[in-house]
Amino acid sequence: MKQIIVEKFGGIEELKLVELPNPQPGPGEVLIRMTSIGMNHAELMARRGEYRLSSGEPPFTPGLEGGGLVEAVGDGIMPEMVGERVTLTADAPRPNAGGPGGTYRTHYVVSADKVLVLPDNLPEDELGTLWLAYLTAWGCLKWKQQLQPGQFVAIPAASSSVGLAASQIVKELGGVAIGMTTSEEKAEMLRHLPEARFDHVVVTHLPDRTMRRWQRDLQKITGGKGVDVFFDPVASGDYLNMEIRSLAKYGTIWVYGLLGNIGPVDVSPLIRLHGSIRGWVLGELYTDGGPAVEDGYREILRGVRDGKYRMYIGGRFPLEEVQQAHAEMEKGKHVGKLVLIP
Repeated sequence: MKQIIVEKFGGIEELKLVELPNPQPGPGEVLIRMTSIGMNHAELMARRGEYRLSSGEPPFTPGLEGGGLVEAVGDGIMPEMVGERVTLTADAPRPNAGGPGGTYRTHYVVSADKVLVLPDNLPEDELGTLWLAYLTAWGCLKWKQQLQPGQFVAIPAASSSVGLAASQIVKELGGVAIGMTTSEEKAEMLRHLPEARFDHVVVTHLPDRTMRRWQRDLQKITGGKGVDVFFDPVASGDYLNMEIRSLAKYGTIWVYGLLGNIGPVDVSPLIRLHGSIRGWVLGELYTDGGPAVEDGYREILRGVRDGKYRMYIGGRFPLEEVQQAHAEMEKGKHVGKLVLIP
């Protein structure tokens, strides 16, 4: 099999392709021939040494999600499972959760209870694109926030895979989805993209990359009420200051990433608004969520089967071109999900 290994932290040149013998499934395990590996910003951080909680120390293989076809099964697993189209569960690739490691490889052996059979209407190159985007959004907005119909939800980084998934989930829950993106070019694409279920799209920056006063747009969209929920991977500095001033009474800012530029923040308006800033990571769902994680899997797979949830693939790269794929993701200009095709 082919596998990507990071032997030391650094740039894209540290992503090395190696050839190894094909693994064999042991008792209770399945061998998956990977057809789809969803890429995530966390893998860039891991390669650079900024996410050691996930990667550990080198050498390691990146990759937090993936899917494909069951090619072989170990003892104790029904042979009828061979040929099934499956995806890894969200916790399967994480060594700190007892998993076998990253998904950047052509073949993957995992315990059979760590795979889920997928609906027939999902293309093979999308089998590994579900959990990091949809569970991140579902876990925060449905499980933690308990979003109510009619509530306004602002979604910065709206063109990201998580942003697109969040727009679909907000609409399924009856909320009003407001996409926030940095350029008019991306905004125009989001207004016409079927996978982007935004009721409104707001441009946050001017062509020279300085931030505009988008708080006024949100006040107009919400009729002066303000935003009930921000679902945000950017929140910091001036961006977070404007979010706080854009909140509705009792509003909440959920922070699930650290993409923004660090700067001072004035939290005093939160007192007047009875608002809150809360952190969210997907790991909370599958470590502390109990049966909620199974609810998430079930609801998302039902949405996929019914055609309500569908990810936009913004780029496909052979596994051999993983360095180019990382370079493209680092530019931050793509829309949707980048996928490695083993």
